[in-house]
Amino acid sequence: MEKYKALQYIQDKCIIAVVRADSGGDDLVRIVEAVAEGGVHCIEVTMTTPGALGCIETAAKKLQGADVLLGVGTVLDAESCRLAILAGAEYVVTPTLKPSVIEMARRYGKPVCCGAYTPTEILTAWEHGSDLVKVFPASVGGPEYIKAIKGPLPQIPLVPTGGVELNNIADFIKAGAAALGVGGNLVSKKLVAARDFAGITANARAFAEAVAKARNA
Repeated sequence: MEKYKALQYIQDKCIIAVVRADSGGDDLVRIVEAVAEGGVHCIEVTMTTPGALGCIETAAKKLQGADVLLGVGTVLDAESCRLAILAGAEYVVTPTLKPSVIEMARRYGKPVCCGAYTPTEILTAWEHGSDLVKVFPASVGGPEYIKAIKGPLPQIPLVPTGGVELNNIADFIKAGAAALGVGGNLVSKKLVAARDFAGITANARAFAEAVAKARNA
């Protein structure tokens, strides 16, 4: 997908499901499919997952033509960024401010969402070219922190991640979040361990419905 269409897609769909598993392989692909089936269309596979690159490549091929944007997360260096993009990742997410990763993602024309927390880090990430800025951990400060940051920095699209739950989605959206990163509260370790793909789909559907309700309120 062309970069600016991908950026708009992420903001339109709002929820980025963060898939972090202890094992890769077919199960990870099935998790991605289960999340998509529930109506969450932006899915981030973290580099901490064993065999993450192979899983991204397999999932990208299986989901080709589907209404899904597959990305890579927990990217710590430029080379991992490059390999993930070549494997099929359509966007890149980092946990911390990494200018070298921003540069690599931009070189390949892919959206990048760098992690930051303080106002200085957030502005620095934006000035280095991060298309979105991941505010992590969002559990510290919550929606009020996002609202406070948007006051002096309204031009920066913020993606709160860590601590986003069904009961605070509306508050984060009202505070001005451009999108929301959701990990264990959507793709829980318990559901993954049990291979409960139907449960993952049900969770995804609940989050998608919560976003729709919040935006229509």
